[in-house]
Amino acid sequence: MASSERSALLTYRLCGGSGEEERGRERGRATAAAAAPRKLPTFLGVVVPTLLSMFSVVLFLRLGFVVGHAGLYQALAMFAVAYFIIGMTVLSVCAIATNGALDAGGAYYMISRALGPEFGGSIGIMFFLANVCGSALYVLGLVEAVVDSFGIPPGQKAGTGIHVLPQSYWYELLYGTVLLALCLLVCLVGASIYAKATFLIFLIVAGVLGTILVSFFATQPIGVPIRLPHFNGSETENGSFTGFSLTTLRENLGGGYGVDYTTGQMMSFSSVFAVMFNGCTGIMAGSNMSGDLKRPSYSIPRGTISAVLFTYLVYNLLAFLMCATCNRTLLQKDYGFLRDISIFPPLVTVGIYAATLSAAMSNLIGASRILYALARDDLFGRALALAKKTSASGNPVMAVILSWLVVQLVLFSGKLNTIAGVVTTFFLLVYATVNLACLALEWASAPNFRPTFRYFTWHTCLLGIAGCCVMMFLISPVSASASLGFLLVLLLALHYLSPSSTWGYISQALIFHQVRKYLLMLDVRKDHVKFWRPQMLLMVQNPRGSARLIDFVNDLKKSGLYVLGHVELQDLDALPSDPLQPQQDSWLSLVDKLNVKAFISLTLAPSVRHGVRQLLFTSGLGGMRPNTLVLGFYDDAAPQDGLARHPAFTSAREEVPLGFPPLRAPADPKLLSAREYVGIVADALKMLRNVLLARQLESLDKAWELRRAASPPPAIHVWPVNLLRPDSARYADTCSLFLLQMACVLNMARAWRRARLRLFLCVEAGAMPHAQEEKLRQLLKDLRIQAQIQLVPWDAVTRLHWQTRRGPPGGPAPAGEEEEEEGAVNFPANATQVSDEYVCAANKLVLEQSPAPAVRFLYLPRPPADTSLYPLYLRQLELLTRGLGPTVLVHGVSAVTSTQL
Repeated sequence: MASSERSALLTYRLCGGSGEEERGRERGRATAAAAAPRKLPTFLGVVVPTLLSMFSVVLFLRLGFVVGHAGLYQALAMFAVAYFIIGMTVLSVCAIATNGALDAGGAYYMISRALGPEFGGSIGIMFFLANVCGSALYVLGLVEAVVDSFGIPPGQKAGTGIHVLPQSYWYELLYGTVLLALCLLVCLVGASIYAKATFLIFLIVAGVLGTILVSFFATQPIGVPIRLPHFNGSETENGSFTGFSLTTLRENLGGGYGVDYTTGQMMSFSSVFAVMFNGCTGIMAGSNMSGDLKRPSYSIPRGTISAVLFTYLVYNLLAFLMCATCNRTLLQKDYGFLRDISIFPPLVTVGIYAATLSAAMSNLIGASRILYALARDDLFGRALALAKKTSASGNPVMAVILSWLVVQLVLFSGKLNTIAGVVTTFFLLVYATVNLACLALEWASAPNFRPTFRYFTWHTCLLGIAGCCVMMFLISPVSASASLGFLLVLLLALHYLSPSSTWGYISQALIFHQVRKYLLMLDVRKDHVKFWRPQMLLMVQNPRGSARLIDFVNDLKKSGLYVLGHVELQDLDALPSDPLQPQQDSWLSLVDKLNVKAFISLTLAPSVRHGVRQLLFTSGLGGMRPNTLVLGFYDDAAPQDGLARHPAFTSAREEVPLGFPPLRAPADPKLLSAREYVGIVADALKMLRNVLLARQLESLDKAWELRRAASPPPAIHVWPVNLLRPDSARYADTCSLFLLQMACVLNMARAWRRARLRLFLCVEAGAMPHAQEEKLRQLLKDLRIQAQIQLVPWDAVTRLHWQTRRGPPGGPAPAGEEEEEEGAVNFPANATQVSDEYVCAANKLVLEQSPAPAVRFLYLPRPPADTSLYPLYLRQLELLTRGLGPTVLVHGVSAVTSTQL
């Protein structure tokens, strides 16, 4: 017992889930990855990968391009906007990362465990594609650098010296394939080798960066010849490194957008920002390694923030130095000018190669970790089953190979600037979703969301989302729209096709938060009859015998509250634990399978009557409480297992839920007596609840009744007169109007719209039937109820009633038989005044009205005040409804109709 109480705490993970670990035990070799030791510290696991991902193509090959086209002012503005967006995202990442144990998958793991499998899986695919395209972008940047250093100049057929590599689309694709294969080999070895390789590359890049900074001060002013492709040949322009010059700085302050010499396209703020932003997309490089970090919740915030701040300072410093020392021609036309102005050019070349290669590897290994996490979570079923396979050391080799294949396909795009906008759009979408995950957790106000990193608010999350969305559409409206459309398709596919998870859904927390708030606003003192709706409490002894009744009441609720109530006859004092808790899942599964919008309310009680009282008193919350009690009819009919024959179960491969006991055998005693059953009806009326008694609803085949091609269409028969009290029958009392309302509500349900209401007006000779009909027709018109009125002479029936009375027709009634008032405390004792012969005649009158309807609504009289008459009252109801087929006896105490606007 104690272990079960502690288990929730022992297995608790807000960002993780015990369900995932349970599934992991069944996944063969994938378990090795989960059990592999975590080795990487903060610096090697987060700082170094993040810095190398951000110090790559943009720093060495495109920073001059950005500054040359945008100018210093706009370049600094771009950096500010970009780092504002990623800064807000970093705060959200840090908050989520410090709110529980992290596993492999980085941003995907955070989002999926925060927002649920639909968002997590779809964003995981988007983040996978972002890393894949990012890896391809860095490989293309490295190819560009290699060709720039060793390629045959444009216009020459043969190479000279070190310029020996041919230049063409297919040759450059070949170089990219070879370089990508090198990245693949490193990533196949594993994360530890990758970390060591990146640390070595980091040292090289740091040395190169120091050399570049020194070169701005140490290099003398020089002219730099720039050979550019021109038609089938080439042309040469001269760029200048002027050293620190106020004139150069002034010339480079404003923007000067021109044509990109690699693509031939005119540049603009958005296109340049798209290229520049790729230098800021490495902030997740450390998060992607979360499965390999010793302490991911400690390392990710500290390492990521340190790396982001350092890169921001370096980018701004280099932008200023470039604007102060290089003319615009050099910046725009020579992507590799840093090598030309360096005091040691070979070192810069090595740095460019190392940084871009490292960034390509970082994105490739990040993509593989995301793909492996997606496969391990089984969100896409067999489509990603291959990616689960790992090596003996736990490295997801198949995920690495699959990621490599996708990167290889992206390489066919050919040019870095071509895919820069797509990569930026993908990353912005992922960053927006990370902010959304943190915002949802914050707004949900869940007590267990208490990250140790507290430097964030919902304002920072909202600003991050807004910034990402605005920049997405500024950069490329087409790419942004396509990405969002693809994301929506993935969301819908996962929502309907993915298996349920045990991660926890943020939507549930948000719904709870909002429902609680709106329930408090739902003031019962402001209720008005114009907005009345039925709120049902259906008592169910065993769902096996009530499947069609449950479905029928679901049609009657008209967007109101619907509660399935059940009373278990046990004593909690004599039990070791609550026996109702294990039954909850069976009842909830039943609701799902029957596709009814109902709540479940189970209770323990010494008797059924006490249990129903409990549920009437306690079901619902605030202004959402049941106002109508629905009971099955009390008769001697043997219960039938309608659940096994219900289409929801017969058409599915699943078995009927086994949590429900077999139905009562005909010879077995009932759980409640006739007196107790009528007492339940009386209790509900005392508590001002409307009452519906449903008889033979299990024989109602709704699908056949409503879809048959017979003519006339199916009918709903309504008898709004108290057939057991013809001497006081009225058509406009509260109960009759409530009966009309319930029949109208059923007719308004989508499945019952083909049916036609038939209202039966019982008339006697000499009582001006046409005047009564006109009056009733006007009432229906005022209530906006469309129904066919049919006059039914019942003199022969009422004559049987008057024969048992002491006075003549129209004379004074005996004492104690005053007309029933509309109050809730009047209990007429009319049961002893009605003979069985009369009740059988009334039953025959109802039965003779043809054609037979789909369902009948009859007036339910109040139980007598004398409890000793309860069995007689129930017998009269049984005689009245015998052989009528699906019938609903209705007694209303609520004013539910309105003729006002």
